[in-house]
Amino acid sequence: MNEFYELSDGFNIPKLGFGTYKLKGTYGTRVIEQALQVGYRLLDTAVNYENEGTVGRAIKNSSVPRDQITVTSKLPGRHHSYQEALAAIEESVACLDLDYIDLYLIHWPNPKQEKYVEAWQALIDAQKSGLVRSIGVSNFLPEHIEHLEKETGVLPVINQVELHPEFNQQAQREFDASKEIITQAWSPLGRASKILQNETIKKIADKYGKSIPQIILRWQIQLNVLPIPKASHHLRQLNNFAIFDFELSKEDMTTMNALTKENGRLTGQDPAEHEEF
Repeated sequence: MNEFYELSDGFNIPKLGFGTYKLKGTYGTRVIEQALQVGYRLLDTAVNYENEGTVGRAIKNSSVPRDQITVTSKLPGRHHSYQEALAAIEESVACLDLDYIDLYLIHWPNPKQEKYVEAWQALIDAQKSGLVRSIGVSNFLPEHIEHLEKETGVLPVINQVELHPEFNQQAQREFDASKEIITQAWSPLGRASKILQNETIKKIADKYGKSIPQIILRWQIQLNVLPIPKASHHLRQLNNFAIFDFELSKEDMTTMNALTKENGRLTGQDPAEHEEF
């Protein structure tokens, strides 16, 4: 079963996606095909993952019709110049072996370079030409998004950020919602860190007869967040997908939100400072 969010540009996007980071080659293709069989219909890749070809091959091998799959890719920091950005988007389309990409994001703002507005203009023009359907950003803080709006008048439909129980991004989520931007969560399960052994979440999981990852993903969906967990094993893929048949109580949502930390980033990648090329 799939549920959908409606983006501000009118397109629908599944409420749950599948991350493909580090999934490459024949093995990666099989894992992604398996995810499509399970029912995932949103695949998240990026130029810097170096696996767009693998994702494209899995789509071609799958029996799922192309128009039922939402494909996301992302522009790396080294291609923020306008012409380079356009060429990179064209290359992504070619690597994926698709006619268009459903959702294209700027991967990081790299604010010290001061080129992300230039990159955003390239995404706007790529959308106009039909290379991409929807455009968004990743790891953008409110000030970065406000700068895009001021310079171009165009807002992203998605902002993909680090978000998990120890970093619930309340202020960012509230800002995104005020601009009709869907907040997407990378590392939604905390990169399989100690978060998956959290006793508080385990008590909630036991109460509902669910697993800790299922509780975390359900919590995110009830926050109107779009998580994109990665799982290589079939059973974990099934488990992560089975989150639409129950609902957390208000009390349990409050308990989950109380787990957040002021500086809960797993690796300290603050978009105000972090540069990724």
